[in-house]
Parts: sequence; structure tokens; C-alpha cells
Amino acid sequence: MVPSFLAREKTVAPPGFNRWLIPPAALAVHLCIGQVYATSVYKSALVEHFDSSLTAVGVSFSIAIVMLGVSAALFGTWVDRNGPRAAMFVSACFWVTGFLVGALGIAIGSIWVFYLGYGVIGGIGLGIGYISPVSTLIKWFPDRPGLATGMAIMGFGGGALIASPLSGELLAAYDPSFSATENPFADGQALVLLFLTLAALYLVFMMFGAFTMRVPADDWRPDGFDPSTVKQKSLVTTDSVSAANAIKTPQFWLLWTILFCNVTAGIGILEQAAPMIQDFFRDGATSTVSVVAAGGFVGLLSIFNMAGRFVWSSTSDIIGRKGIYFVYLGLGLVLYVLLATVGSSATALFVLLAAVIISFYGGGFATIPAYLRDLFGTYQVGAIHGRLLTAWSAAGVAGPLIVNSVLDSRGTPGELVAGDYRPALFIMVGLLAVGLLANAMVRPVASKYHEPRAARATERSNA
Repeated sequence: MVPSFLAREKTVAPPGFNRWLIPPAALAVHLCIGQVYATSVYKSALVEHFDSSLTAVGVSFSIAIVMLGVSAALFGTWVDRNGPRAAMFVSACFWVTGFLVGALGIAIGSIWVFYLGYGVIGGIGLGIGYISPVSTLIKWFPDRPGLATGMAIMGFGGGALIASPLSGELLAAYDPSFSATENPFADGQALVLLFLTLAALYLVFMMFGAFTMRVPADDWRPDGFDPSTVKQKSLVTTDSVSAANAIKTPQFWLLWTILFCNVTAGIGILEQAAPMIQDFFRDGATSTVSVVAAGGFVGLLSIFNMAGRFVWSSTSDIIGRKGIYFVYLGLGLVLYVLLATVGSSATALFVLLAAVIISFYGGGFATIPAYLRDLFGTYQVGAIHGRLLTAWSAAGVAGPLIVNSVLDSRGTPGELVAGDYRPALFIMVGLLAVGLLANAMVRPVASKYHEPRAARATERSNA
């Protein structure tokens, strides 16, 4: 149960409502929770403040990503039942509380309290907030589900583009000695004030998104849209599958495998982006790529990550979800081979290959909800999406573990070269091949898993 002002029936859009008001509401939430990708700005300062290590501080990010998948899986059905406004409201409460508890951990010098706040509590808000607008956008845009999910999830990829410079400016204001490139060691008071400021800003924007969000009436259709045309598209169903039945189908686990492989391969570059480009062009003890240029490369990858979520997911409305995943996985496999073999021959070539690979990484996130909608219908697509995001949690652990284990066995940071990365890159090639095979095996869901239409109508009536 939720308070009446958050109830789904309070959010049904009136006749004539403009559906293009919904994407900004979704973006307001995803741009805020996308901050999780911006922790590198103050990571060094946290290491010094807690007198800890990069690995120990980085655990907070891993906990947040694991909690994203866990909370999305556990609360997905609740999100579908109670609607996006209640879900986005709860997400905001957890996300903001996570920052407040994280600030407390910094203030008292306890990294465990910081883990609890930013990692566990914030991670729960992260997961609920991530899935909350997706099923609603798909229902508002049944004619263009790839475009719809791309518009929302693009915000998650772009959140760091706002949070990174904003965090740097705030830290510089609270501690004049701080500099992201020259002195990244802000004092504890500045870090506390940063977390409190971000909590206040994110509360405002996420509540705007929550109270702007609307759901369409059951009989609503876009002007000129004929639902019968959906049947003409391969793999697209007009029936529906419940979340409980979805996980019993081979299609769900094939998509789980596809997402896991695509994300693990993308994290292989994203997690090591700055040191990787320097190591690929190392000449003795020094690199021809400066620290500043490496930072610019990370920013460029963020742009391609965000753009890929919109461009490639929109393209999937034209060539189909299965077709676009053949591009992500098949062409991505070729690009990884090129990166491993000739990527060190020219900086421009390395940047181009990495940027396209990361655009596929982002596109995979944005396209998977539409793929789920095609196979399982809109009935409980949010809950199914939540369960599938456990693949992201697994990839968030596997990707860095693969790359870091290989690099640890090859040498020490600051002395690695392009050849040291090749074993890890070829492991990613193998993973993409597995994902490619899984995508080729996707078929329509058997009718025995479909929900009776009468049961679906009864549940909507009860809700």
C-alpha cells in the first residue's frame, strides 16, 4: 500500500495529455541517479580521508551496482503494481538518504557507514529509480518502444556528464585548494558539504520527475497507431507474460546472457579507460598521452555511452531488437579484435574503436527493455526488466575482476603496455561470441506462458 497521493489511479493522464511531457520526467530521475558514474572526481579525496585504498573506496561503487540489480529484481513487481510516481518517490527517498548517511560516514571517518549509505541505501534507490519510468514510457510509446527507453536510459549514461563537473566546482568552492587535475585531495568538510548539496539538488529534481509522471488510460492509443500492425513484426507479441512466468522461459535467460556478455565487455574498457589509453601509448616510463588528455578521453566515452543509448535504441525500432544486438555483439567482437591487435598503432584509431564499443555498451542497456517488451508484452515488463538487471550486477563484478586480474598478473600500474591488455581483450571477444550465439537462439515465447486476457483485466481492475 502507498499513500493516496502516490496511488496509481491519481496519476492517470486526462484526455488530450501530451505524451512528450513524460520523457523529461523520466530524465529528471535518471540524470540524478546517473551520478553513480561520477565518483572518480572525489575518489582520491575519499582514499586520503579514510586513510584507505582505491580498492576499498571503490567497493562502495560495487555495492551500489549490486544493490541496483538486487532491488530492481525484488521490487520490480511492486513498481509495476503501484505505478511510476510511487516508485520514483521511493527511489528519491532512498537515493537522497544514501547521500545523507554517506555524508555522516565521511564526517565521523567511518568507511563502513559510507558503504551503508552510498552503497546499500543509495543502491536501493538506484535500482528502483532505474526501472521506475521504463514500463511507463513503453506504454506511452507503443509505436516506438526503442526510442522511448532510449530517451530515459540516455539520462543515466549522461548523469556523470553533469555530476562530474558539478562535483568538481562544488569541491573547489568548499575547499579552494582542490583541483581535479593538480590536487584532487579535498578535505573532509568539503566532502561532507558536497554530499549534502547533492542530496538537496537531487531531491528537488527527482520529486519534480515523480510528480510530473503520468500513466496512460488503459484504452489510450497514440493518434494513428494500429496495435494490429505489431503482429506483423518478427518476435513482437501482442500477448503478455507475467514476471513469474518470464523467468521460466528460455528467452529470459538468453536475454540475461546477452546483457551480461555485452555489459561485461563494455566495462572492460570503461573501468580502465584513463590508464588504458596511457598504457597503450607508453614509451618507456612515460606515456605520450597526458593525464589531462586521458581525462578528456573518459569524457568522450561518456558522451558516446549516452548517445549510444538514444541512437542505437531508436535504430532498433527500424531493424528490430534482434538485429541491433547482432550489431552490438557481432560488430563489437570485430572491434575488440582490432583494438587488441592494431589499437596501439595510432591514438585516433584507439579512440574511435573504444568510442564505438562504448556506444554499443550504452545501446545494449537502452534496447533491452524494448526487447523484453517485444517478447513478453507490457503486462509486467518493469518487473521482468528488474529481474534481468541482475545480469548487470554480475557483470559489474565480473568485468573489473577479469581486467584487473589479468593486469595484476602482467605488471604494475604505470608500467603496463598495450600487449598486457590483450589477454583481457580476447576474453571479452569470447564473451561477445557467447552473447552472439545466445541472440541467434532467441525465438518467440511459447503460448503456454501467456497470461489469460481475463486475468490481466481483473488485476488492472483490482489495482
